[in-house]
Amino acid sequence: MSGLPDLDSLKLLVDVGELGSLGQAARAAGIAQPSASKRVVQLERRLGLPLVERTPRGSTLTAEGRMVAGWAVQVLAAAEELMRAVQAVRRGEAAHLRVAASMTVAEYLVPRWLGELQHREPEVQVGLDVVNSADVAARVLAEEVELGFVEGPSVPEGLGSRVVGTDRLVVVVAPDHPWARRRTPLRGAELAATPLVVREPGSGTRETLEVAFKDLRLHRAGPRLELGSNSAVKGAAQAGAAPAVLSAYAVEAEVATGRLVEVPLVGLDLVRDLCAVWRRGRPLTGPATTLLAIASPP
Repeated sequence: MSGLPDLDSLKLLVDVGELGSLGQAARAAGIAQPSASKRVVQLERRLGLPLVERTPRGSTLTAEGRMVAGWAVQVLAAAEELMRAVQAVRRGEAAHLRVAASMTVAEYLVPRWLGELQHREPEVQVGLDVVNSADVAARVLAEEVELGFVEGPSVPEGLGSRVVGTDRLVVVVAPDHPWARRRTPLRGAELAATPLVVREPGSGTRETLEVAFKDLRLHRAGPRLELGSNSAVKGAAQAGAAPAVLSAYAVEAEVATGRLVEVPLVGLDLVRDLCAVWRRGRPLTGPATTLLAIASPP
């Protein structure tokens, strides 16, 4: 005996025993009778046993054939159970999506996108990790999440990407700060020379600001404070600790209500892309594809 018999041949043998003829078994399998006959012969050779006795009245199983058919029923049942289990796993994977997003994108854009995803695919359960842009990239590369959203001037190596929007960084100060009353726009060199309240290293906001200073070869003063969230940076700026540079999304409400004042800025490009990222070479599937389409409609 060489090799294992294939499931289709075992099913054909079982059908011969149950239906009483090779012709009916062939029709049940959706194949021509000569093909069915050839398959039975190959199975007999593989197992080294006579399985089917051909008579003018039809085909019947030999004693050996009945034993093999009995075992085959168990094998086929186990195979069906295997496929049911695999399909259940596939359904479970399809119903779960893990996403990571930088803080600005997570707070101001992702909720709307996830709401639309739930509307389109209500069975999908989404897990969202909110971290800075560097950590988003690391989690996508490590395949801890399937899709990520980052902010900043660049996309790390190994990631595919698509622009899903743009953002603008703005300078904000407390209402009693001297810059709140200035009549001329702030210039990049003056901003660079001022200790600021900034986000932590790895933040897309921090990286965008540093790249903008570097492009103009501006010497940058050390930060007054480094804080790990937009809310903390806003709170420090409102308390008068120092000016801050944050996403226009993040300070929209505070500027509208007068709790922070936006300072006009010239000569420094602080517009950045917001990007969806995924591991290059691993195509997106299922709800990840839907979410990307929602975030970046044609």
